[in-house]
Amino acid sequence: MSDSAVAATVQADQEPRVLTGNHFMLGDHACAEGALAAGLDFFGGYPITPSTEIAEHLARRLPPLGGRFVQMEDELGSMAAIIGASAAGARSLTATSGPGFSLMMENIGLAAMLEIPCVVADVMRASPSTGLPTMVGQSDILQARWGSHGDYGIIAYCPASPQECFDLTVRAFNAADQYRVPVFMLMDEVVGHMTERVVIPAADEVPLIRRKGPRQAPDGKPFLSYAPDEDMVPPIAHAGEGYKVHMTGLTHDERGYPAMNVETHDKLINRLVDKIRLHAADIEMYEEIDAEDADTIVISFGCTARSARHAVNQARSEGLKCGLLRLITIWPFPETRIRQLIEQGKVQRFIVPEVNLGQLRREVERLTQLPVLRLNHAGGTMPTPDAILELIRS
Repeated sequence: MSDSAVAATVQADQEPRVLTGNHFMLGDHACAEGALAAGLDFFGGYPITPSTEIAEHLARRLPPLGGRFVQMEDELGSMAAIIGASAAGARSLTATSGPGFSLMMENIGLAAMLEIPCVVADVMRASPSTGLPTMVGQSDILQARWGSHGDYGIIAYCPASPQECFDLTVRAFNAADQYRVPVFMLMDEVVGHMTERVVIPAADEVPLIRRKGPRQAPDGKPFLSYAPDEDMVPPIAHAGEGYKVHMTGLTHDERGYPAMNVETHDKLINRLVDKIRLHAADIEMYEEIDAEDADTIVISFGCTARSARHAVNQARSEGLKCGLLRLITIWPFPETRIRQLIEQGKVQRFIVPEVNLGQLRREVERLTQLPVLRLNHAGGTMPTPDAILELIRS
């Protein structure tokens, strides 16, 4: 068979970028397919349980679609690679778990400072250190927000199903481009390794938001890479497009050149925080169940929300006024909605179950004087509906 005939056969057998239709799909695979549907161009990563299935899936799917898959030497290189790819205009992704996430933190701070859009899928496992590599945890919550030194804004989504692994990965790429920030998919081992029905829309029905580009043609003069629009997000010119751009982790002026003075630093860092903080209402996502008249609100996320939903439904069947607030975005934290629930005067207590020793609970406690009851497990298993229901009853 001739080379052209072989190429034609491969092209005919190639799967489409968007696998429109109904699927029975692993959560990790759904995340990978969400990235492809969002226009993923580059994956740079290093295998680590329980995220490896994302990399394995994309190693097969991405190259035939014209994308680039690179297995890096470690997680430091992985994060650096996706920053570089994005700086050249690619939609880029890496996937990891706790120990690898720790290694990425320095370059995550660099991405925040350079305002480079990229997505990091962190499939959480029991930790710290090597911990229980094949078992569930939810203990990377505060690390995602504060893991790299300094002040900056980020966005983090927590899917509770394979369907949301797909949907929220698309949203993560859109948010990364819209706000020029690194965005986290904070999955957990249970959701990542869960197989459920996933409905993928037609390619032209996948919502896509692209990063803002320059409004003027390149003229060889320095481009103001960090001159923000009214939304506090600067347009971005990519390397190789003809613009003269400069990127540095040092405090920089609107040209991207180092500016080592207090005034420039204060202005820059406040904008990095405010471009997320002041758009929090547009970014935040949550689901409420029976919260309107509830005196007890269970706040949960990820796999734990599945147990919490069952417990709240059972409590309601017993006549208990209980509701669920399921967080889909962990960061920005939806403190405005929680304050609204408190101000309505009906809520008497919160319950926060999570597979860690109370990371999210602290965020709730700082907003209220009401009791915040904890149900924690250090990792390896998720809270049962019965354990949550018993706390509701008590």
